[in-house]
Amino acid sequence: MTPQELAAHLARILTEIIAERRSAATSGADGADGADLTSDAAETVVTEAEAAPERPKNRDHGDWASNLAMKFAKRIGMNPRELAAQIVAQVEEIEGVAKAEIAGPGFINITLDAASAGETARRVVELGDAYGRSELLAGQNINLEFVSANPTGPLHLGHTRWAALGDSLSRVLRAAGAKVTNEYYINDAGAQMNKFGRSVLAAALGEPAPEDAYPGEYIGELGRKVLAQIPNLAEIAASDREQALELSQEAAYQQQFGEIQDSLERFNVHFDVFFSERTLHAEGENGAKSPIAAAVDRLREQGHVFEEDDAIWVRTTDFGDDKDRVFTRGNGIYTYFAADAAYYLSKKDRGFGEKIYLLGADHHGYIGRLTAIAGAAGDNIETDISVLIGQLVNLNGARLSKRAGNIVELDDLLEWLGSDALRYWLARYPADSPLSLEGEKLRSRTNDNPVFYVQYAHARSCAVDRNAEAAGVRREDGFDPSLLTHETETELLGKLQQYPAVVAGAAELREPHRVARYLEELAADFHRWYDQCRVIPQGEETVSDLHRTRLWLNDAAGQVVKNGLDLIGVTAPERL
Repeated sequence: MTPQELAAHLARILTEIIAERRSAATSGADGADGADLTSDAAETVVTEAEAAPERPKNRDHGDWASNLAMKFAKRIGMNPRELAAQIVAQVEEIEGVAKAEIAGPGFINITLDAASAGETARRVVELGDAYGRSELLAGQNINLEFVSANPTGPLHLGHTRWAALGDSLSRVLRAAGAKVTNEYYINDAGAQMNKFGRSVLAAALGEPAPEDAYPGEYIGELGRKVLAQIPNLAEIAASDREQALELSQEAAYQQQFGEIQDSLERFNVHFDVFFSERTLHAEGENGAKSPIAAAVDRLREQGHVFEEDDAIWVRTTDFGDDKDRVFTRGNGIYTYFAADAAYYLSKKDRGFGEKIYLLGADHHGYIGRLTAIAGAAGDNIETDISVLIGQLVNLNGARLSKRAGNIVELDDLLEWLGSDALRYWLARYPADSPLSLEGEKLRSRTNDNPVFYVQYAHARSCAVDRNAEAAGVRREDGFDPSLLTHETETELLGKLQQYPAVVAGAAELREPHRVARYLEELAADFHRWYDQCRVIPQGEETVSDLHRTRLWLNDAAGQVVKNGLDLIGVTAPERL
């Protein structure tokens, strides 16, 4: 009996009680008090989410607790304890429930029989990697944009958090059944790219750096690579400086962005689409308008465009923006807002329902702007766009990169700490909380380091498997879930049962850190169980069904740790 199955039973029971009271009131049956139902309760179908039970803090109160009677009593026109009594009477008839009791003003405490709870171990093992996955968000086609760093330099610590969070969020959404496209918006047009090109060209030609040049040794490295790729660059520059600038800028851009992609792959972060900003400015075939030029026409059709002071504006204040936005200035040059609008329309045209933007702390102003674009495009600003703002992160002990200037490079962090430690620590905190990490703690192999503690739980479960095989304990020789009665087994089984709901909640709330925190609790329960319950026979003890059944539980715990770590992009080692 999983909490999801129990929730389904509770929802059905209460829905039937409400229907019976409504029917009694309609028929005018003697003693019918269904007229006391409030108008909103009269047509109520209780959902599984509303009926979800909770794990009681005091295990003397049972395996699961529900406040369903207290939540609905007033709407149904009943005393909470009276309603609880009706629910309890039916809950006790559910197969796998040992007892159900009323506590306090109307709480319902439910205890499962050991066999029902123990079946979770077999369920997890048989489902394997699929355990915890659902169809909760099936049918949703989501575009998730994150990182989107300028291709003018290496990825640094500031990008690292958004890379970890974005990729973890994508994995969680997919686990809940959504179709997700990870997208990286390449800012490869405009003033920053021109500055980048001038910096590299000067380095390639051995000229003094421009006054506004990008700092860092990597510019010199790019200059040398560009020169190797274009040996006659100096001759080209002597006759046509603009052509030399264009060639060196493009070559350096391709080289630098290739390094960015390599860094992301080493960080176990994957993108499905790399969208170039330049394509928004490019005209189509046969002189067709560029997407950015066509965007204003589309927004005009929606009735939100006006002209003033020789400029074209979008009335974004209609959708909560703090001011109307300029699309095109009098000189005909498009603003950054114009590119944002054209890009949003591109996502809409590609069939994405919800567009999620994960942006840095310095992008708070984009919330109103992007939401207004969605509204002006005719989308539902409540459901079709989400802008998540992450806070800054700093890492104590990290060395600034000499190659890249006054920053901490992602590649240096990966060499120093490894992908697993970085991914886990960055994923275990909400995106909107400032984060300060201790480098040496991330590197430590102690229980004070959460990633080590969780990974060790998986490695320990694998060690149990190896020892069990050597001792002749095999899962296939027996399974009796009623034997899993030790207090630590009950706790561990209950924690395993919660995993699907944790994943679903993380997906719905867009909070992958919930998975990491759950894994730490699961690891703690597993380590306590390991200390007190033996899978391997001791001394002269012979192999029994208890040992075999505990092996099922061991493997179930290891499987859920592995599944959860995968959702945050962290490996599950078999040995540590």
